[in-house]
Formats: sequence, structure tokens, C-alpha cells
Amino acid sequence: MKLTKTLILVSLAMAGTLAAQADDDIKNTEFNPVTTGVTSLGITPDARGASMGDLGVATDPDVNSQFWNPAKYAFAYSTAGASLSYTPWLRKIVNDIYLANLAGYWKIGGGDNQAVSASMRYFSLGEIQMTGDQGSNIGSINPYEMAVDVAYSRKLSEKFSMAVALRYIYSNLGYSEYSSTEGTTGASAFAADIAGYYTTYPVIGRNECQWSLGWNLSNIGSKVSYDHGDNPAFLPANLRIGTAFTFPLADYHNLTVSLDANKLLVPAKPRLSDYSGEESESKYEEDLQKWKDKSSISGIFDSFDKDWAKRITESIGLEYAYNQQFFLRAGYFHESKFSGNRQYFGMGAGFALNVIKIDASYMIATAQNSPLDQTLRFTLSFDLDGIKGLFGRR
Repeated sequence: MKLTKTLILVSLAMAGTLAAQADDDIKNTEFNPVTTGVTSLGITPDARGASMGDLGVATDPDVNSQFWNPAKYAFAYSTAGASLSYTPWLRKIVNDIYLANLAGYWKIGGGDNQAVSASMRYFSLGEIQMTGDQGSNIGSINPYEMAVDVAYSRKLSEKFSMAVALRYIYSNLGYSEYSSTEGTTGASAFAADIAGYYTTYPVIGRNECQWSLGWNLSNIGSKVSYDHGDNPAFLPANLRIGTAFTFPLADYHNLTVSLDANKLLVPAKPRLSDYSGEESESKYEEDLQKWKDKSSISGIFDSFDKDWAKRITESIGLEYAYNQQFFLRAGYFHESKFSGNRQYFGMGAGFALNVIKIDASYMIATAQNSPLDQTLRFTLSFDLDGIKGLFGRR
């Protein structure tokens, strides 16, 4: 058995960065997706956002805005809320890989201008059996990734708010027979988000509509170092920009059209296939070491290389709402075939009853090998202000 076995590649496959393969007509030299550590940070946690093609940076505030844009909490309609989401992963193959997410917020200061929020996500890769050099069973491990964050949001005007979030990340994906803690090794990291949200209510004809813009610069922080520093990896730093427009169809009937664009702020890793000549291998090793030694901030600027536009993903979604009690949603996610080729439709529904809201989504992949193809996920949300009101009336 090797002295150190890492599960980084397993994590990448599970998290979907390399989930879809390039088409046969794409040359290997053109297929170059960006790889990161802790890729589970990019998985959509809630059913509402997933059903609209993985978007939500500019949609109406809800309990799960912590992932999409925490600045939206300052415009939340209720004083407090909490939610629990569950997403199975690779369910066609295994049944013990999943993402669980808990989120909540609370308006503070006795007014309607600021809020604090928090979330915790846990991504389990299930149980993995370990074998020795002779194929003997030497036990099992349960790798996982988790993140805990808190955020503060505040209105800077009647139409604009901003937020900052701080995040602690732990990735336990390694194995070493000499490790003192049951053979596992983990890596920690810290990150921060900064986000903004603008919303206004233009009158078109005789109808009052809503138009919103949002952006979120997320996971800006330290790198994670696996194998005691031998395999450093960038966090999935990301810039998300989007817009949403809501207009009434009739009394109690509203339709929202949303659009999000994402850009990973991580430089592409050097590939040996890109080098030629007698000193190609030595030059590759030199550039690879520079990539490993590169800071996260330098990586953000270096991510805008000649192929940066090919690495932008787009999502478009629709949400129909009846009296803010019944919801139908649909959306589409697209990624270039040169950087991952993830393409899928999302659909879902939601139902709100008093202080409880249930959302569900279903994904249908249009490209092969998606880990979420034909997956049903759920989110259960609670209006804590409404619950307090129910008890107060008794």
C-alpha cells in the first residue's frame, strides 16, 4: 500500500467539475476545465435555485440567499427564517453520497435595514473501503467536506444593499497509514464573500414590476493543502452576476425571468500536452511549481487568460407564483464544451402553507455523465417570525 493515498480526484469527480466529458470532435488540447479544491462549495444547496437552472443571485430574497447573495437578506420580507435542504449525489451508482445544507437569517436592530445570517453545509462522500497491496481489506474511511459561514447585510439606500460573509472550510479527503487520527488527514481554509443587491419597482403600463440586479464575489481566501502541503489547491473563488425581472400576469399571478452568469476566478492548471520541444518536461515542471506557489489573489487575475470567456457558465430560469403560495419553476444551465460541457434542464415546484414552505426540484441532463441527472432534491423552509406570531396569538 502506498504511504499516502489522497481522494482529491474522487472529490473532483463527485463535485461535478469534471462530470461531463468533451464531445468526440473536441481535441484534447482544447478541453481544459479548471480544477479546484473543495468543489462541493459550488454545488447548489436549495431546490428553488436548482429548479431554475442553478441561479439566484438577483431573485427575490429567501432563506437560502446565503449561498446566492447574502445582501438580499436586508430586503427579506420576514424578520427571521430557517431552512434545511438535501441533495443526493450520484444516486444512480450509490446511495450514501449527499449534500445537506442548513441556513437561516435574522433581521436585527429593531428595523428593516440589516440582518445577520449563517449556514452550514456537509458533503458526504459515503464509505470507502481501503485495501492493502495484496488486496486485503484494511478498513474503511468516510471522507467529507464541510463549511460554516456567517454574514452581515445592510441596506445602504432604499434600493441597494451589500453584505460580507466569513467562511471556515474543512476538507477531510485524505488517507495515510501513518496518520494519528484513524488514518485520515484533513485540510482547512478560510474565505470571505462580498455581495451587492439592487432592486427597484418600475411601472410599465399600469403594472408595477420589479427589476433586480445582484452580484456575489465568493470564496476569496486561502488555499487548501492536501498531503501535508504537497498538493495545494485553489478554493472555487467565483464571480456571479445576474438580473431578475418580475411582472404581473393578473391579480395574484406573477412571472419572474432570471439570468445568471458565473466565472471561476481560478487559473487553469498547466498541462504537459501543451508543451513541446526538448525541454518541454522541465518547462512544464517549472510552470506547475509556479502554479502551486501562486497566491489566491494572483490566481484571480491570472484566471482571465485568453480562454476566460469560454469558462463562463450561463443560467436562465422562470418562476411562476400564485399569491406567493404556489410556485412553478423551470430553467436551463449551460457550460462550454471546452471547459466541462455540463448542460441540463431544471424544473420544480413549491408550496407555502402558513409558516412552512416546501420546494422540490428535478434535473434532466442534456450532456452525458452528469452526477445529478434525474435527481430529486428537497428544501424545507420555516418562517420563524410567523411561528412566533402563531404562539403569540394563543
